[in-house]
This record gives sequence, C-alpha cells and structure tokens, in this order.
Amino acid sequence: MPHIFDMLLAVFDRAALMLICLFFLTRTPLFRKLLHKENENHTPLELAAVTAIFSLFAIFGTLSGINVEGSLINVRTIAIMSGGILFGPWVGIITGLISGTHRFLIDIHGPTSIPCLITSITAGFLSGYINKKVKKALHWKVGIIAGMLCETLTMVLILLMARPFSLGLDIVMNIAAPLILGASSIGLIVLLVQSVEDEKEVIAARQARLALDIANKTLPYFRDINADSLASICRIIREDIDADAVAITDTRNILAYVGVGADEYNIGHESLSEMTKASLESGVITVRNNDEMDRTPQIHSLIIIPLWEKGEVTGSLKIYYCDPHRITYSLKVMAIGLSQIMSTQMEVSRTEQLREMANKAEMRALQSKINPHFLFNALNAISSSIRARPDVARQLIINLSRYLRYNLELNDELIDLRKELHQVQDYIAIEQARFGSKLTVIYDIDDDISVKIPSLLIQPLVENAIVHGIQKCSGKGVVVISVKHQAEGIKVSVKDTGHGINQETIDRVARNEMPGNKIGLLNVHHRVSLLYGQGLTIRRLEPGTDISFVINHAPAKVTAAIQSQTA
Repeated sequence: MPHIFDMLLAVFDRAALMLICLFFLTRTPLFRKLLHKENENHTPLELAAVTAIFSLFAIFGTLSGINVEGSLINVRTIAIMSGGILFGPWVGIITGLISGTHRFLIDIHGPTSIPCLITSITAGFLSGYINKKVKKALHWKVGIIAGMLCETLTMVLILLMARPFSLGLDIVMNIAAPLILGASSIGLIVLLVQSVEDEKEVIAARQARLALDIANKTLPYFRDINADSLASICRIIREDIDADAVAITDTRNILAYVGVGADEYNIGHESLSEMTKASLESGVITVRNNDEMDRTPQIHSLIIIPLWEKGEVTGSLKIYYCDPHRITYSLKVMAIGLSQIMSTQMEVSRTEQLREMANKAEMRALQSKINPHFLFNALNAISSSIRARPDVARQLIINLSRYLRYNLELNDELIDLRKELHQVQDYIAIEQARFGSKLTVIYDIDDDISVKIPSLLIQPLVENAIVHGIQKCSGKGVVVISVKHQAEGIKVSVKDTGHGINQETIDRVARNEMPGNKIGLLNVHHRVSLLYGQGLTIRRLEPGTDISFVINHAPAKVTAAIQSQTA
C-alpha cells in the first residue's frame, strides 16, 4: 500500500506541474484570447497551436513516467482528455494520436505499448464527444469519470494482451489504483481553464454596462445629428474608454474625428481609407493591432465597426490607439455593443427627423390650404361691404389682418388657449359676413380657463363645421364652440347642426388615413393624439356633427412633447 500511495503522489505531482504550466499560460494574452473564443470560431492555426501545447504535455507525461515492470505510471491520458474537453474533438483526437504513437514507438515491444496506444486514441475521441455533447457545467465531472474509464480500459487491455498473463496481472496490481485515481486531476485542469474562459461573461457584462453608460451620455446628441453633435459623441466615447482618437463616418466621408491626428483630416470632406471602405463593403469588423496609419503614423491600433440601419451599412465607428495591441477582447465586446446601440439611436433619430419633416410639411400644407381658400372668400365679403356697410368692411379688414398675422407667426411654441380662440373669432367674423344670417355661432367657454396648447387645433375644426357642415345645408345652421372643465381635463368641443359627417370619414380618421380633402381634420387628430394620448372623438348627430378632444396634460408635459417632436 505505501508503494501504491507513493505512485499516486507521483501522478498528482506531475498533474500539478501540468496545472501550474497551464495557469501561467492562462495569464498570457494570446492564450486568454483563445479561451475567450468559441471553439467553432477558432482558426486552424489556433487549433494547431493548442494541439501542440497539449501534445507536449502528453509526451512530457510519458517521458516523466515511473517505470513499473515495463509499464509507465504517467499523466498522458490526463493531458489528452483535458485538451479535448476544453478545445474540442480535433485537439483531443490529434493529441491522442500523437502521444499514443509516441508511447508506442518508445517501447514497441513493451507489454503495455499497444494498450496505451489504443486507450490514448480512445481518450481523444471520448474527450471530443464530451466537448460537443455534454453540458459545459458538467465537463469536469464527466471528464473525471471518462478519464477513469480510459485508465480502466488500459488495465483490461493489459490483462488481455500481456504475456505471460502473470506479468500483466502484476503490472495491473501495481499501477491500476494510481492511474485510475489520478484521473481526478482532469477535473481540476478543466475547472482551472474554464474559470478563465468564464471571465469573458464577466467582461461582457462589464463592457455592456460601459456601453450603456456611454449611450446614456450620448443620447441627447442623437436628437439632432450634425457635425457638432457627432464630434461631441466621439469626445465622450474617447474619454470613457481612454482612446487616443475616435471617428464616425458615413459610407463616403469622415463625419467627425476627435483626438490624435485630428488636424490631418478635412472633416466632412475627407474620403475614407481603403481599409474602411473594405470594412463597410463587407460589413465585417476590422481590427489592426500592430499597423501604422498612413495619415497618422503615431497610431498603431484601430478597430473599425460598421454601423447598420435597416439592414444596411450606413457608416462606421472607428477607435484608435497609439500603442500596439490595444484592441483587446474586452474592448471589442464593448465597441460592438456600443455600435449596436449607436446604430439604433441613429436610426431612431433619422426616423424622428423624417416624422418631424412630415409634420411640418403637413402643417405647411394646412396653412397653404387655409390661406388661399379663406383669403378669396374674405376679400369677396369685404368687397361687397365697402359701399353699403363701410364700418363692417373696416372691421372685416381688421379681422382679416389679425387672422393672417396669426398664421404667419405660427411656430412650434405653445400659445394661450384664449389667443387661439381670438383667431377663431376673427375667422368666424369673416365667415359670418359671408354667410349672413345663415350662420350662428355660440361660445360656451368657462371663464377660468388658462392652459397653453399648440396653435391651429381649434380653427380647423371650426372651418370643418362651417365649410363641410353648415355650407352644405339649405337652411340656417348653428356652430357651438365649447371649452369646459371636466374631471379628466379640459374638453374642447365644436358642434354644428349641419349636413353631418359620414361614417367613412370617421373610420378613415380613426385609421389615420386622409379623409378626402379634410387635411385639417386629420392633422389635428394626429397632433392631439401625440400630445394628449387620445385623438379626436367624432360623433354624428341628428342633425350635425360633434368633434371634441380633451386636454389632459399639464403645460410642462405638453411643452416636453412639442420639444420632442422638434428636437
């Protein structure tokens, strides 16, 4: 027993030496890079390097083995199993073939040479299977069991092949326990290397948080993308990741460049380098860790990450360092996460800009529709009143001038609701001069109303009531403009006794579709829905139509909503 115990200690001693060597390997950047990559992403050269390392361990295990009656107590199987479990079938199988063949050749006629060759190859295949089929968390446990089974297989083959049988039995009696129990070292080696490999998840989480922090800081600058805002974004990224320079490009030019070498570039007009163009065309991240840039020779490390919008590459984020080999795995993880966030932010920003342009275009269309149409009728009404009723004509000119001034001064600022009502009154005064006794307007407005709203919310509804309601009726008509306090907010209602709106128009407005030539109605529905959460409520009456909306936000919140449209 003491003899067997000494041999067991010898096995653990050699396994510990292998463990120490692997520990120091895991401290080197190149080996850590291998561990941080998925097995299927390893290049053939990387797999060859790892295979060479574990083959050397296995051969060393054989050469440092303790000779027992022609057999060797060694850690070859431990090296084979560890390599295959950690790095996949190719490493395990090739390591098994190399070390098994070596074991056979150094003692071709030995009683254990063929059993050791067979079990070495078997260990390579078995370790590859574990790598592919067994959950990673169980690798170390299954590895120990598989290593013990391989050593047990070795003992069985020795008993079957060794001649005389008594020699084989004697060998097995001496080496079985140390080799089988020593296979437990496989678990320690696998756990050690996996602990380094698992660091990539911690690194990814830390870098994801950094990317989110940077995204949070840069978010305000994406609301209006221009040269200054992009330069500010580059400045923030550079400071937070301690880069020497950061640039953002589109598919043709450098849009912003901050840091070392900025004086060398004509920002906004500088063409992209061939390396950047190639990265944009392929959509693949480019890393250079020991190059010298033509324009800025002091820079030796860079990463180019394409930015995507709607499935297409629209630009790139470029990060530079003066020192070589600064583009580490952790930086690459962070930069990829940041670029994905930036791509989303830029896409959202462009969408918001397009929506803002559409809103402004729709507002301009609304104004251009109101002005010529209304101006023609107003001038006719004034012309017909000049001789017979000069005082009325004078007042109509005042009403018209105020109305036109109001429309010319329209902007994105909020106005007092009563100012909007004054504009409505000017509009109605001119329409009443035109329609005469056919049009009656009733104002039902609470005295203590004090709230700010966007311009042109009420007037288009009044115009709709008069032009599409009262004008189409043969008799007299009434329009009631109501602004009343309610539990949910301030309710604005425009009711008429006219022709009545048809159900198709109501349905199309609800679906945000243009209902015929009623651009004003749809515009108000859009804006009210965006600002107050619910669009227009349209009801057909008998006779007439009732269109209303509720102002249910505080002025500060409405202001924020207005600003978000124009930011």
